[in-house]
Amino acid sequence: MINLLKNRLTIASSLLCVAFTFLFVDGNAMGGNQNKLAAVNLRTEYKHNPIGLGMADPRLSWEMQDSERGSMQQAYQIRCAATAAELKNKANLLWSTDWVESEQSNQLAYAGQQLASGERVYWQVRIRNNRGKESAWSEPVFFELGLLSHADWKAQWIEPKLDEDVAKSTPSPYLRRTFQAPKPISKATAYVTCHGLYELSMNGSKVSDDLFTPGWTSYQERLQYLAYDVTNLLAKGENAIGVVLGDGWYRGFLVWQGNKNTYGEKVALLFQLQIEYTDGTSELICSDENWKAGNGPILKSDIYNGETYDARLEQAGWNTADFDDRKWNGVETKDYGYDNLVASDGVPVQVTQRIQPIEKIITPKGELVFDFGQNLVGWVHFKLKGNKGDKVVLNHAEVLDQEGNFYTANLRVAKAEDEYIFKGDGIESFAPRFTFHGFRYVKISDYPGEVTVDDLEACVVHSAMTETGDFVCSDTLVNRLQKNIQWGLRGNFLDVPTDCPQRDERLGWTGDAQVFAPTACFNVDAAPFYTKWMQDFPVDQKENGSVPWVVPNVVKDGGGTGWSDGFGATAWADASVIIPWTVYRAYGDTGILERQYASMKGWEEYMIRESGDNYVFSAGFHFGDWLAFAEYYSYYYNAPDYGYAGANTDKELIATAYFYHTTGLMQKIAEILGKKEDAARYAAILPKIKEAFNREFVTETGRLTSGTQTAYVLALCFKLLPENLVPVVAKRLADDVNHFGHLTTGFVGTPLLCQALSDYGYPDVAYKLLFNKRYPSWLYPVTKGATTIWERWDCIKPDGSFQDVGMNSFNHYAYGAVGNWLYQMVAGLQEDPTVAGYKKIVVKPVPTEQLQFAKANYHSIYGEIRSGWERKEDAFVQTVEIPANTSAKIYLLANDETSVSESGKSIANRKDIESVGREGDYLVVEVGSGTYSFQIQNSN
Repeated sequence: MINLLKNRLTIASSLLCVAFTFLFVDGNAMGGNQNKLAAVNLRTEYKHNPIGLGMADPRLSWEMQDSERGSMQQAYQIRCAATAAELKNKANLLWSTDWVESEQSNQLAYAGQQLASGERVYWQVRIRNNRGKESAWSEPVFFELGLLSHADWKAQWIEPKLDEDVAKSTPSPYLRRTFQAPKPISKATAYVTCHGLYELSMNGSKVSDDLFTPGWTSYQERLQYLAYDVTNLLAKGENAIGVVLGDGWYRGFLVWQGNKNTYGEKVALLFQLQIEYTDGTSELICSDENWKAGNGPILKSDIYNGETYDARLEQAGWNTADFDDRKWNGVETKDYGYDNLVASDGVPVQVTQRIQPIEKIITPKGELVFDFGQNLVGWVHFKLKGNKGDKVVLNHAEVLDQEGNFYTANLRVAKAEDEYIFKGDGIESFAPRFTFHGFRYVKISDYPGEVTVDDLEACVVHSAMTETGDFVCSDTLVNRLQKNIQWGLRGNFLDVPTDCPQRDERLGWTGDAQVFAPTACFNVDAAPFYTKWMQDFPVDQKENGSVPWVVPNVVKDGGGTGWSDGFGATAWADASVIIPWTVYRAYGDTGILERQYASMKGWEEYMIRESGDNYVFSAGFHFGDWLAFAEYYSYYYNAPDYGYAGANTDKELIATAYFYHTTGLMQKIAEILGKKEDAARYAAILPKIKEAFNREFVTETGRLTSGTQTAYVLALCFKLLPENLVPVVAKRLADDVNHFGHLTTGFVGTPLLCQALSDYGYPDVAYKLLFNKRYPSWLYPVTKGATTIWERWDCIKPDGSFQDVGMNSFNHYAYGAVGNWLYQMVAGLQEDPTVAGYKKIVVKPVPTEQLQFAKANYHSIYGEIRSGWERKEDAFVQTVEIPANTSAKIYLLANDETSVSESGKSIANRKDIESVGREGDYLVVEVGSGTYSFQIQNSN
């Protein structure tokens, strides 16, 4: 079975290579062969036509499209109006600028007439390029504000009057309300939130494909509401509203101790419908005592344990106007207030793709199992036929055991089980609503009929972020590694960045998130996702500035581990600074720095206080280099303390290194935000931390007190060493890798390992690690059939057995942080360190003889960037695409200009290609926007 999968993956990777080559050949400009100047991809707060924004001055962005090389935006003009017609007619404009001489096309704050709650604004832009050519006005787009003041809420919180045993998973409440719309409707907007999860429908139709709404936040302080345009779902006359509530994170089972009712015991609804009639009048329909409550077919629904659905209990038409609800119960109004309500900034969770099973299996135990060929997150949708009272049970697993049997021990107490009871009415279709599973295999039991691969499909569920980047090379296993990175991201970016999606955990672990953030921001547009999540950091942060292990913080008092109170672990808490910095660097977003600054400063000041006069950060519990390799794993596969697992890096060394790194970031952030006193203070502290690090952890000869790869990596990448010791420590790192023949790093060291080797003169050793197929390595799991990134280097041991069931996830993204090195060094697509958001681009590949080609593409906030190289018989070819309104510095592996041609012409004395000089083995040129193909004769 594994060989069959490998063959399929090889074919898929080959097809991907062909497709990627085609993109380079045919991709003349950001929009294909479009030659006209235009402003395209207009967005408001990263979103297209958003509804329910929580600010009155949202930021507007667009991309410049221009196929001429060297094209820059010289000026822009914006206009806004309340309707598209007024925008076209230039009547009653809310904001209209003259030509503004500026290259800015990203996150320009609305500065027109003051806007009110619920107001919709249509806007468009036109631009002028550096050749004086003006574009036409763009197609109009819109944004709509949410409820900006708590006073705008008129609805009442309601709870269903139903008998429930809140210690258990109980049936999902169904709520409904009918109302009369006496006149034709011009616009209707629904504002909704709940305690728990909700699914909203109007007149029998779901209002949205969004799932797990209103998402997971620190509910006591931040409960998101969402807004929906429901105009087309309503009509003059009788209308009906229907809502199903689920336990979700609010009162379902949560964390590994079997906790329930973390935030409360009762689910509740808050609903407000604003109706505007064509005659100019308006009306509010709100949740109040007039609603009805009942139960339906969802007998229980829990994120960890799954969903039970009895189709015999369906009530047809329950969410339509003509349904008879006289036997339904009432509701109780509650005064929960509105102080914690916030507009949603995040990305909705949706079904993003559907996958058919690749194989039907009868296991050695005789169980019926279907293999979907991919470890994924979501659920199984089936269409089956049964007699009334028949049932089908679906259990979910990531792997089969050595004998080929269904394996769920690593799920711990999570049942991950969906059960459906048939009503006996022909072919019946089912997919759960309020649960998700991490799985590749599904076991079907208790069903009396035949099940085929055509009866099932896996629905892939995650935050529906726009995919922005990809990487491909001539090595099919490395290509599978990249796909595993992307699937790990999909599986663990479900409203919050979780550690794993399958067992009884699925929490927002901060350390995992911060090491993976640069890789995430390349592969997807992660800015709104992180913007939403980061706002819970200050909510859950202690008054002394210490940051919890997980956000939202549900691991109270250390989660029963006995290690600490669950706060202040270095590299985990540093996510409070590193992730906003990563978002700023990737998207040029100063807004997230401003919003998070108090939280960032709180953590920084905590470290300063706790480090004392010697500037060694040693206070509290630290995870260290979590899950680092231990030599004795090879013999015993057992570690008494995961934080000290063999390749033991002193936790105080790691903590002090991060203290220095984070302080350096805080200095830069303070400077960017104009906080001069803070910037000066942190600048003064930096040399003291560096001196302390060298005094405590570095000998005069460049030996670190912890002689581990992680210690060397942190010292090098965080620039903690005196200049004379840098080459010594770099050699020690390379020597250690060569000595072991593999990496020994854990969650902290692994993301920077290859980068350190490449930056300090040992790219060949970095490639040695990349191509290693033996345990421990990135490709070892691929050889074992992995389709996602594993939590451990040896979730499946070399002998085929499994690691400790207590912590053995086959879908953890932390080690996938190597993706950032693949994109930046192997393919050579990098940010310019002096300017954020890829306004300036660096293309500097570090090729290897072991690859015939490598290519990466990334859709930045300015447009498509591509970097690729290929070895041909007589030349080394570098292909680059730079979007309009940006420029790039390109590093060519050439001896001099005479050996380089671009599109068949020498680059010497070219106006569109400026020679800068040499840096090491590279000839450096600067270019403006456009697509370039460099042929380098007799290169390295």
